Amino acid sequence: MPVALLYIGTVLIWGSTWLAVKMQLGVVAPEVSIAYRFAMAAAILLVYCVARGRPMRFSLRDHAGMALLGMLLFSGNYIVFYMASGIMTTGLVAVVFSGIVVTNIIFGALLFGNPVRPRVALGALTGISGLAIIFWPEVSTFDLERNGTVGLLLCIIGTVLASLGNMVSVNNQRRGLPVLQANAYGMSYGATFMAVTALVTGRSFDFDPSLIYTGSLLYLAIFGSVFGFGFYLTLLGRIGADRAAYATVLFPVIALGLSTVYESFQWSPGAFIGMLLVLGGNVLVLNPAALRKTKQVAA
Repeated sequence: MPVALLYIGTVLIWGSTWLAVKMQLGVVAPEVSIAYRFAMAAAILLVYCVARGRPMRFSLRDHAGMALLGMLLFSGNYIVFYMASGIMTTGLVAVVFSGIVVTNIIFGALLFGNPVRPRVALGALTGISGLAIIFWPEVSTFDLERNGTVGLLLCIIGTVLASLGNMVSVNNQRRGLPVLQANAYGMSYGATFMAVTALVTGRSFDFDPSLIYTGSLLYLAIFGSVFGFGFYLTLLGRIGADRAAYATVLFPVIALGLSTVYESFQWSPGAFIGMLLVLGGNVLVLNPAALRKTKQVAA
């Protein structure tokens, strides 16, 4: 699939999954919902891989890499984001998550020796300034008892975990692990990790038969997990974690648009200016001209 289509698919799917995550909150514990989601996605991928005759036998080292991928990208970061979504509007959660552009570049430099240019530092500063403006009411009166502050901290933690998961995926692909099989096993490990976490913490494995819950669960499992992660992690392997994360520049636009319609998100001048700074910072970090050149080469 061409790089441009992978980008469009990633943006449209993941820009809307934030609202679907919000719909999961209520009757079923977040840990259980995440386990359901990735168990369903893993089952779909495993059946597909076997039916297509894809090789499914890997070494213990390979499984260790896929298990780490599952813990970071298919479970650990999600439980944090589910908690944040219970506090904040999904659009704001997506805005903070767009900072993965910066964390991917930082971890890429630390773990893989990728160079960091002055443009990156300027973009990071611009994006952080935008987040500070959006969350200024919470930042100016920092208090762990305030929901906004707690939500912001949770989103930052979730973004870091997701970024580390991206690095694991890059490393797995560099070692020759195919994306589909790695996702299938990784999601299996992630679902197992969440199920064990739910059991240890005494969560009940309930199920909400309502149309909202089942519909959002199917959407998250099929589109958000099978297709969304398939598109995005393929981009990681083709053009690198920093360039692939450029897709997150558009997440907040779609997510905040949905929040405006479905969650009555109120646009203040500060929120509007802050989001523009976040988007502008991401554009500075990734250099669109270089991205277009990379797309042409990869396609």
